[in-house]
Formats: sequence, structure tokens, C-alpha cells
Amino acid sequence: MDTEAVLHNIYDKFSPHLNERQKRLLVAIEAESYGRGGVTLVSQLTGVSRSTINIGRDELEKGTVFATDRVRHIGAGRKKIQEYDSQLESDLDALVEPTSRGDPESPLRWSCLSTRNLAKTLKEMGHQVSHTTVAKILEKLGYSLQGAKKTIEGQSHEDRNAQFEFINEFVKQFQEFEQPIISIDCKKKEIIGNFKNNGQEWQPKGSPVEVNDHDFIDKELGKAIPFGVYDINNNSGWVNVGIDHETSEFAVESIRRWWKIMGQEAHPNAYFLLITADSGGSNGYRRKAWKVGIQDFSDETGLIISVCHFPPGTSKWNKIEHRLFSVITQNWRGRPLISLETVVNLIGSTKTETGLKVKCDIDTSLYPTGLKISDEQMEQLRIHPNEFHGEWNYTITPRKRPSN
Repeated sequence: MDTEAVLHNIYDKFSPHLNERQKRLLVAIEAESYGRGGVTLVSQLTGVSRSTINIGRDELEKGTVFATDRVRHIGAGRKKIQEYDSQLESDLDALVEPTSRGDPESPLRWSCLSTRNLAKTLKEMGHQVSHTTVAKILEKLGYSLQGAKKTIEGQSHEDRNAQFEFINEFVKQFQEFEQPIISIDCKKKEIIGNFKNNGQEWQPKGSPVEVNDHDFIDKELGKAIPFGVYDINNNSGWVNVGIDHETSEFAVESIRRWWKIMGQEAHPNAYFLLITADSGGSNGYRRKAWKVGIQDFSDETGLIISVCHFPPGTSKWNKIEHRLFSVITQNWRGRPLISLETVVNLIGSTKTETGLKVKCDIDTSLYPTGLKISDEQMEQLRIHPNEFHGEWNYTITPRKRPSN
């Protein structure tokens, strides 16, 4: 092995175990051993700069090597940018939290707060800083990469707890007389196709399911709109999968189909029906079309229908969310919803250890938006508001006996 190869081999083996000063002295000694041209040669073989090698030679010549335990000379090394740019940290802090610490009209108010964007904006403000330095300063200031966390329920209504208690007592009354109680809601719309679905499932190692790299809706396959009905007494669920729009007519039709396919058989002695629902969406308490639809359903079945809406911002307390929808989401996690049939099969096969049974079907009907409800239609409703928050709690009775 030639001398140059030996030097290269020695440096590669020893350098990982040496500090900065020891590396400097090692290459300086090697350079001295080569004589003239040694600095250039050693620099080429080891990648250490000529100036660093010359500093090591100077330390050897002056005998300052063992005079101190310091790796660097006092004052040596690049100074932190904050030492000569005292405004940098405060300007960066104001960019990251403009509404609470700085100008609400910050140039990055509506931009992605990446380190590169932050560094670019800081440079425009006169600071000479790289994105890597920005990351270090952010960490020092106590920032970290975080996602948004769903915790805020919106402004709490003063009668929120009282409404919860009212619904609870109403449910107990219906259970005592063995009358049906359903919790309803529309699940998140899902685009149909070979798209990524959140979650994971077991697959052969190294063979993940390959899906499209984009989530643009396929106009031919369309979307799925799952409207659910959860029967609280029977621990069973019905999901009507629509393909058009989530309207009040669609919501009522979903209840109608549940009654025909599951409810009527499960509750042959039903005279009343209690519906618990969110305060917004297609079944919101302000929706005229919702109330007209429930009146029609009451006329068809002869059922006296009571409706209780949860206060605004409390939809997660609706039973259907954690008794039905959450289980469906777990059942199809990680699987692309490549067709409506896939959606129906995955929903229909949902089960739990507590005995949940789910049925599902596709609703191909069209539900146009923008339909107007006249004052005359509203006047014909047989609706009876409760004394306690009648806008949230009301009962609709049949206008006529059902023909069958």
C-alpha cells in the first residue's frame, strides 16, 4: 500500500473518534511529515481545508497544543446570527404568531409557515438567514411541528346541559313504553375511486395497496353520501347511500327506508317515534323542508313523531357518531372505496362484539337543491313545539290516518 493510501486509511479510521482539535493536529503532523507540498496533499486526501491544517501546524510550532483543554481558541468559530442581529428572533416570532404577537396583516398571514417561506420573508425584511437556521431558532423559541387538534365545539349555549338532560329524560320515557328511538346523521361524503383511505390494514410486507396520487373526484364514479339511522333500543343501523345531494328530502327518505326495511319489523307495536338529530345540516331545526318531510312521513305511517335536536356545536354527543359511524370508519380503514358496491359491502359487513347489525343500500334517486317551501305548506303542519326550547323539541302528528 502506498504512502498516500496509508494516510487516507489512517484518517478515515481515526477521525470519527477525534474531536476538532485532535483532527487538526493529526493532519498537521501528517503534512509536516511530507515536507514541501504536504499541506496541499493532505488537504486533498482528507478533505480538511488548508487553513485548518496550517492552524494545526502553528499550534505545534508554538507549543500551545497542551496549554489548554479548549478545542477552539477563545472567540473562534462562527458567531450565532442572533449575536449580531438582535431583531431576528422577535421578527420570526411575530411571523409565526401574527395575530397574538405581531402584526395581524403579516405578509405570511395566509401562507404556509414552512421554514423556507419564513426565511424568504425574513430576508425581505433585511435579515440574512437560512431555512436551517430558522428551524433552529423556532425550536429554541419553543415551537414544534404540530397538526390541528379538534377540541373547540363552538360557542356553548347557556341551555346546553339542560337540553342534554331533556333529551335523556325523553329517551327514558320512550324506552319505558318500548317505543322506537333513532339517532340520525349524514356521514362525511366519500369520493368513489381508487383513492387513499385513511388508516392501515394488514398486507403482505412490502406490498401496500397502490392508489392514485391525487384525490380529484371522478365524474363517472361520483361520490357516496351515507345517511345513517341508528336504532338505539335494538343496537342496529341502517345506512342509505345517496349519489346526488344531501337535502332534507334525502334525510327523510333515509328514515322512510329504514322504517320499511328494518324499523317496522323491529317495532310492530310502535305508535310513537323519537328522532334525535344535530341542529344543523339537512335535518337542522331551521330547515322547513325537513319539517314538511317529517309531516309527510307521519301521515304515511300514522306515527306520532317527536324530534329533539342537540344544541349547536355538540354533534359528537349524538349516539350515531360513536355507535355506528366510528365503527364503519374502522371497518373500511385503509381500503380504497373503488365503487358504490364496495361502500355498501363494507358498511353492511360492519359488526361489533356488542352485537351491532348494519344494513345498507344505494339510493339512486335525485334530490335537487333549492326547492322552496311555501307559507301555506308550513301552515298545514301539525307541529307542536315543546315548552322547553320549542325550536329544538317538537312533535308532529298525522294529519290523517294512513290508507293502509
